[in-house]
Amino acid sequence: MARPKFQLKRFARDMRNNPTDAESVLWRHIRMGQIDGHRFLRQRTIDNMIVDFLCRGRKLVIELDGGQHDQRRIADHIRTKRLNRLGYRVLRFWNNEVSTNIDGVLETIRQELQNTNGHPP
Repeated sequence: MARPKFQLKRFARDMRNNPTDAESVLWRHIRMGQIDGHRFLRQRTIDNMIVDFLCRGRKLVIELDGGQHDQRRIADHIRTKRLNRLGYRVLRFWNNEVSTNIDGVLETIRQELQNTNGHPP
């Protein structure tokens, strides 16, 4: 059952106030237009979903997945397809990628921002 929109926005706000370690690390690197001037938002709602990071201008969603997502691969795949249908591209990174290879993560994001005009594949 879908949450009412006001509850979803409140939950997103709570998530912004209590980020995971990986979210905090990535946010320090992408906030305030640090990647080629592209503006990102964190914990934003799209339809009835909350995405970790969103670049509205390029319609790019970045999701960070922890260990629990290993058992949620099918649900994550369905969610990604749904976001694609709504016109968004989705990049997924494991939390440990952000911790151990932030430069590689940032380069992948930068390349995706350069390679897209805001349209899904």
